[in-house]
Amino acid sequence: MKTVLLLGASGNIAPHIIPGLERYYHLRLADIKPHPGGKRTLTVDMGVYEQVLEAARGVDAIMNWTVVRGDAEQSFTVSTRGAYHVMKAAKELGIRKVLHTGPELIINGYRHEHDIGDVPQAPGTGYYFMTKHLAMEICRIYARAYDIQTICYQFNGLRAEPESQVTGQDFPPFTITFDDLVEACRLGIEIESVPDNFQSFNLHSYLSQGKYSVDKARLMLGFRPTSEVERLYKRQP
Repeated sequence: MKTVLLLGASGNIAPHIIPGLERYYHLRLADIKPHPGGKRTLTVDMGVYEQVLEAARGVDAIMNWTVVRGDAEQSFTVSTRGAYHVMKAAKELGIRKVLHTGPELIINGYRHEHDIGDVPQAPGTGYYFMTKHLAMEICRIYARAYDIQTICYQFNGLRAEPESQVTGQDFPPFTITFDDLVEACRLGIEIESVPDNFQSFNLHSYLSQGKYSVDKARLMLGFRPTSEVERLYKRQP
């Protein structure tokens, strides 16, 4: 099994997918705060390069799930400088695979469009979105310059698949289920290479909405939602 460094292990996303990922990889969990489920984690400050570097020694791949939204200084430190530290460590240690993550950056720029696929990013002027957009550009530059296979997953929300019929709600846009995200991570880690060493992918589980396409992830990675979650939103006779 490959050893994967998972940064941001105690955040809003990683705790929901770690159990699924542990079926496929030896995970080295890292965060600046304790894991909510009590799992052992390395203490890593994304703003300190030496800590990121030491955490990454001996791994086959790095997943970066770190994020800070509310604090302007920490948002830049974690999202932007942290991404730089990940890519710099990958270069220094010869790690050939990085899985980066961030929010979708297209809804605001294409709100009235349909069948939206691999379109240019539209981060707008929001500070959080700019820090994540800059992080993607840093990843892209390092990936191309130093032959680091880097995949970036972008989505809006993460939730469990509903267990019963849903009423009074529409499909949540750009939302992916736990199982689908685990499978996407597996596909991203296992793929040998992607064009230009860097590719970003829109991800979500609600394909019947038809507005935001995941065709790029389907064609390049083989990504397909594990179930037709939309069936639980259909009106019942």
